[in-house]
Amino acid sequence: MAAVATETTIAQKLEALLKLQNIDSALDGIKKMRGDLPEEVRDLEDEVAGIETRISKFNKEIAILEEDITKNRNAKKEAEKLVNKYKDQQMNVRNNREYDAISKEIELQQLEMELADKRTREFEFKILNKKDDVSETETRLNTRKKDLDAKKKELNVLIAESEEDEQKLMNNRDKAVKFVEERLLRPYDKLRGNYPNGLAVVLVKRGACGGCFSAVPPQRQADIKDKKRIIVCEHCGRILADVEDIVFISKK
Repeated sequence: MAAVATETTIAQKLEALLKLQNIDSALDGIKKMRGDLPEEVRDLEDEVAGIETRISKFNKEIAILEEDITKNRNAKKEAEKLVNKYKDQQMNVRNNREYDAISKEIELQQLEMELADKRTREFEFKILNKKDDVSETETRLNTRKKDLDAKKKELNVLIAESEEDEQKLMNNRDKAVKFVEERLLRPYDKLRGNYPNGLAVVLVKRGACGGCFSAVPPQRQADIKDKKRIIVCEHCGRILADVEDIVFISKK
């Protein structure tokens, strides 16, 4: 009786794995119908986000330059006040030495005013260039947003067409996963990730592995049919759940 219990347990495990594989393969089929659209949408979303970040950076740089212009204009105003102040003082000097000292101060402040004007012009030129960059980048952003909207609409149509079937499969998958042991689920998920077709559990068909099509010896096929232990393909590592029976149709 113990042997029968073990055999049944292994058979149930293989049945649960095969059921999960069939559901996942159906889900893969739905995703395949959508082609590269989901990835294209993600790429466009990343590109749009990157362009928006770049525009934000440009605008921050413009704001800093505008602050610098304001500081320079204020510095020029302060220098102008000092020039007027020193000119008033020149009218009341007592000797040439005081006059010359004030004249130097006036010249120094006038140089500060010229420097402020020069810096202001430089900052204004940089702002014009930055604004050109913003305008060019915004044009690119609008184009990519239109592309993104078009791709999203296309993807949404495909999703809507298969949404009901996909949801049913997802619900069935949630139920099926509960019947698969954790120690089997981890290698199952790993195997699915290793192969483009997502096949981790396969049948032996016409004497060959249903995944890599390598020949499976008759004795090994017999062991797989017995389902006394979980057997994997010696070549690709996929789980061999059962051997498909070939039905011969007699010709009359």
